[in-house]
Amino acid sequence: MIILPAIDLLGGNCVRLVRGAYDTASKVAADALETARAFQKAGAEYLHMVDLDGARDGRASRLNRDTALAVAKALDIPVELGGGIRRLEDIEELLNGGVSRVILGSAAADADFLARAAAAYGGRLAVGVDARNGRVAFNGWTQDSGEDYIAFASRAVDLGVRNIIFTDIDCDGTLSHPNFGQLEALSRAVDADITASGGIADITDIEKLAAMGMYGAICGKSIYAGTLDLAAAIKAGRDHAE
Repeated sequence: MIILPAIDLLGGNCVRLVRGAYDTASKVAADALETARAFQKAGAEYLHMVDLDGARDGRASRLNRDTALAVAKALDIPVELGGGIRRLEDIEELLNGGVSRVILGSAAADADFLARAAAAYGGRLAVGVDARNGRVAFNGWTQDSGEDYIAFASRAVDLGVRNIIFTDIDCDGTLSHPNFGQLEALSRAVDADITASGGIADITDIEKLAAMGMYGAICGKSIYAGTLDLAAAIKAGRDHAE
């Protein structure tokens, strides 16, 4: 299992939110590139980045996107980016600019668009399945779609998506541990690489996720708060894999 340290950008700043609420944003690092380089130095194999402005507003923040592209070009490890990606042209710009994998969230609700994106970009595409009370939320987690998270993920996989990032919104940014039950149910229901996100608190969470056969684990708050050592997490992800 790979560990993906997270950098979330809001107005160009590195922040963390609690349960996706924008009014809880707290700055956690001074500089995105400096932080990314520190993650790479610690042994990270992949970096996860989110344009929070884009996710909420439905269109990319130029500042955040340029910051992410600068990070992707500067690192020797791959970078994935989500938030505000609504067009095939957005995906093309990011992949051509050095991003290795693009994450679709709200745009994945459009089956025709998702099918075209999956056909064109294959393994360089992921779909974010972000759920509250088991229902998928869109637009920076501000809108409840009413759709069951497994149904949404299953449709994405049927359309050709091979990588699913699952977040239980109520766990995100809380250090309260992931929703292992929902992750297990999702793993049984879909044939795809699943990355766990939200609530990861410590090394025991990493060990359990790896033993469950997760493809990856996104860690943000735990690294910044010091409850999880990145280098130790990377080692545990390898040692405890199914």
